[in-house]
Amino acid sequence: MIKKFVVGSFEDEKVLFPAVKNVRRAGYKIHDVYTPFPVHGLDHALGLRETSLHTMGFIYGITGTSIAIGGMSWIFTTDWPLNIGGKPHFPLPAFIPIAFELTVLLSAVGMVWTYCWLNKMMPGVKKHHFSPRATDDAFVMVIECTDKTNEVELQSFLQNNGAIEINVQEAEEGWWFGRYDKDQKLYRTEEVSV
Repeated sequence: MIKKFVVGSFEDEKVLFPAVKNVRRAGYKIHDVYTPFPVHGLDHALGLRETSLHTMGFIYGITGTSIAIGGMSWIFTTDWPLNIGGKPHFPLPAFIPIAFELTVLLSAVGMVWTYCWLNKMMPGVKKHHFSPRATDDAFVMVIECTDKTNEVELQSFLQNNGAIEINVQEAEEGWWFGRYDKDQKLYRTEEVSV
């Protein structure tokens, strides 16, 4: 589905923070903010909830522990019980290193895959880039236009809040598989001089 977005670029994070707060207070829907480096507190200013990645890490870790202890206990007590020098069939202290390693392995790999899935960063996935300067030296705020959004009013609002470049873009909301040089669709961009 193709949607319309108003894209404003800012030169400094000190200008970006008040602009984000003012845009949210005015009732506009911020699609995302792209920055060239991590900005502390921006997620709180955008009103984003805390990630649940640590919960998924715990679930993956418990899964790894269960698989390790369950597998080793099944092997040594049921599938292939060996009497080696009178040692018990279920030596729990001997299972701890392997259980620990499988816990760490599954939680680490699972969290990486979950992070990539949630952020749509899997290999081959492409998204629309709203501004090439977002990875270089500009802070880019993307605001989604709805049926009630007055684009001209929003552009002047962003200009009054310190935006140095403002444009309107039509882009596909989601993501697609492919290469940027061959498969990226060309979307209409309207430049507004500031």
